[in-house]
Amino acid sequence: MLELALKSLLAYLAGSLMGALLLGAIRGVDIRTLGSGNAGGTNALRTQGPWFALGVVIIDIAKGWFAAGLLPGLALPGLAPDPQLDRHWLTLACACAATLGHVYPVWFEFRGGKGAATLIGVLLGVIPQALPVVLAVWLGAVLLTGYVGLGTMLGALSLPVWLWVRGPHEAWLLVFAVGMSLFVVYTHRANIARMWSGTENRARRLWLLRGRSAAP
Repeated sequence: MLELALKSLLAYLAGSLMGALLLGAIRGVDIRTLGSGNAGGTNALRTQGPWFALGVVIIDIAKGWFAAGLLPGLALPGLAPDPQLDRHWLTLACACAATLGHVYPVWFEFRGGKGAATLIGVLLGVIPQALPVVLAVWLGAVLLTGYVGLGTMLGALSLPVWLWVRGPHEAWLLVFAVGMSLFVVYTHRANIARMWSGTENRARRLWLLRGRSAAP
């Protein structure tokens, strides 16, 4: 249990290292006071430009990959591996802890992002073969609707569907996929409200149907 607790804590602390806020500190801005107020890649792109946003995404993906792909098997000084601890469930715990850290970062007053980029890093570390499907669903939804948030939610929800269809599926993977996809939908609840009210911003450069929607 000590290994589970310590590595989960380390994963949470790594997840709490927000790319947008770390780079923002260097630039002298806090993007939580700009745009949508979210400390994620989309708001970073809208308020600080593509290169800043790219750095944010790289950091947020990297910490997810570290927490889920590297940390569970890492030998820590003075900590012997627990022979009774299932490695798969340890990976699941670290993956969830890192995503929680991104959304509720202890270093930044528990005001973070929405977990999407960190979840991509987690997928790279756990089931990289699912990543093309998730990204394809995300891109397709954004191209058709212009809503980045909707694309993110549908991409996340495609993960458990893909696992189920692909089969056979291990219980820990399905628990991870369902839990993370529902959590991403929860973190996008403000986007859902704005889409419902018609005030959500669209990615107009990617929105293929914008001309038809604007037509009388």
